[in-house]
Amino acid sequence: MRSMKARRGFASLLLLVVSGVALAQAFPSRTVTLVVPNPPGGAIDIQARIYAQKLQDLWGQPVIVDYKPGAGTLLGMEHVAKSAPDGHTLCLVVTPLVILPALREKMPYDTLKDLAPVTLTGVSSIMIAASPTLHASNIAELIALAKKQPGKLTYASPGLGSSMHLAGELLKMEAGIDLLHVPFKGGAQAYPELMAGRIDLQLDPTFGIYRHVKAGKMKAIAVTSGKRDPSAPEVPAVGETIPGFNVLSINGIVAAGGTPRELARRISGDFRKLLREPDTARRLEELGIEPVGNSPEEFGAFIKSEIERWTRVAKAANVKME
Repeated sequence: MRSMKARRGFASLLLLVVSGVALAQAFPSRTVTLVVPNPPGGAIDIQARIYAQKLQDLWGQPVIVDYKPGAGTLLGMEHVAKSAPDGHTLCLVVTPLVILPALREKMPYDTLKDLAPVTLTGVSSIMIAASPTLHASNIAELIALAKKQPGKLTYASPGLGSSMHLAGELLKMEAGIDLLHVPFKGGAQAYPELMAGRIDLQLDPTFGIYRHVKAGKMKAIAVTSGKRDPSAPEVPAVGETIPGFNVLSINGIVAAGGTPRELARRISGDFRKLLREPDTARRLEELGIEPVGNSPEEFGAFIKSEIERWTRVAKAANVKME
């Protein structure tokens, strides 16, 4: 009996594998939709349009960009999680992919089960900038100043639960300091406050805030990565002072959970091809994005580890979202 059950189980598994291979070989058989969980405009939109055109040329099928913003990118990801697991609906995800599960008690889908990782397309650094009047010019000086004035120094982020907010909370934990978080509705709204010295610090994507540093309106303290950002090589990384510290904004591609592994690998391989093209890499670097391109298995392991990390940070900092 057990032998019969084992043979049936093996036959079912073999059928799934064969079906997955066949689906991967036939893909795409119709229009592919690339869901963007953000409003039109900005770096995410530009990326999506780059990928859509490249993939359309590669696949010989239309690739359309479909905007589904809302709930901090949750609505777009939910749409893909509930779509058919055949690779024809993909999502260009950003950092909330790994942060929202750490902040929300109830999610409309299970990130690890209902979304299939395809590839991490790119990463970008976050810069810690300071008011020109702040008496600190690097992380070591900032930590020393914060310890002299616990709870007095303020830092702005683009909003509660953003990657910049949690990067600040992680810095507080790792450095043993106390900073007061001031959330804004977008990083650009905080720039005048920082320039005027009404806020001490701000965490924002490097490609957005760095131009103000170069203009002398604020000063760079560090980037929150483990190594320096090639676009701002003179700015030290937090990881140079706090070993192991590494926070980056991410972009990646996911499909619906249940997408056959062979199909996910096929799509991942095609993304890696276009990410290696010099003109693609150049256009992404102009957006402050370092191209990556990895396997579904590597991206899946990364998603799992990041959710675990931000869950620990959110719990320690008592950060929650309804």
